[in-house]
Amino acid sequence: MNEKDVIAYLKTHPEFLQKHPELLDHLNLPAADLGKGVADFQKFMVDKLKKDRDEAVDVQNQLISVTRANLDIYDRVQAAVLGALEARSFEEFIEIVTHDFAVIMDVDVVSLVIEANEPGIHNVHLKGVRVVSPGTIKKWLRDGDGLLQGHIRGSEEIFGPAAGLVHSQALIQMQVGSNTPLGIIAFGSRNPDMFHHDQAIDHVGFLAEVVERCIRLWLQIPV
Repeated sequence: MNEKDVIAYLKTHPEFLQKHPELLDHLNLPAADLGKGVADFQKFMVDKLKKDRDEAVDVQNQLISVTRANLDIYDRVQAAVLGALEARSFEEFIEIVTHDFAVIMDVDVVSLVIEANEPGIHNVHLKGVRVVSPGTIKKWLRDGDGLLQGHIRGSEEIFGPAAGLVHSQALIQMQVGSNTPLGIIAFGSRNPDMFHHDQAIDHVGFLAEVVERCIRLWLQIPV
């Protein structure tokens, strides 16, 4: 192929550079000498094509990054659910939720928080389960089902001795039965950007629903 062939092809395919703007980065385009104060519209159009191309590439990379992150979270949630289903006792189930979940979900601490009048009520005084006074859940969640926050200092009320590690958190409400106290499952991370208010709670919300149903089955609590 020689220059005449290239020129003939471009003349018959005038949209070629629009379809492949990345080629402009490798071409030496002639500068138009239009005189002082006269705009070079050709250069303007070329620069705009390059800018549009770069913006499209950035958007594409962001979409790929978000998709990969969502797939990673989806895989982690699946692994956590399977781990919970393998528990052979209620105590082992609580151990899996409050310890194994932290490793699987790549956070620093997971705790179960239950409202109760008495700190020693049956099946609540377990390692990894924190008992709080009635009204505590509403104080944290207000009228919502979940709360995601970044750049915070963890609360000992929620995370106990591990509160000092927590700089972002996800708190998801649980209602095991119609006549049982409110509770939350709390995920805490030392990464201040791990959770933030712009995130959706779909994944951790689903995990909370699984935990809720498992507790209901283990303790034979009616819906």
